[in-house]
Amino acid sequence: MERLLGKYSELLYGILRIVAGLLFACHGAQKLFGMFGGSGAPSSLMIAAGIIELFGGVLIALGLWAGYAAFITSGQMAAAYFMMHASGGFWPIVNRGRTCRPVLLPLSIYRVQRVGAPEH
Repeated sequence: MERLLGKYSELLYGILRIVAGLLFACHGAQKLFGMFGGSGAPSSLMIAAGIIELFGGVLIALGLWAGYAAFITSGQMAAAYFMMHASGGFWPIVNRGRTCRPVLLPLSIYRVQRVGAPEH
């Protein structure tokens, strides 16, 4: 990928890391605090998922232990997909787009996990 993107690969990777981390953090804030149209966490499983998403997303966005946080959050999102979203069908046209978020976000996070954060 670095060969294709050339000198912009680190910049674009950094943007991907920040955006994916903030998306995860917002998803966690939605579960924990009812922000962004959420209703708050009704169960202990949702509270645990919200904590992982909020703190993991912040760590990914900031680049602090990004590889470890990406590993944990992508595993949590994969488990959430099979527990909550898979019953709606695999194809986004069938399940009203609910496959895209839990599948594409962990794939983006996988890239963070493989590369980590830039060292300064």
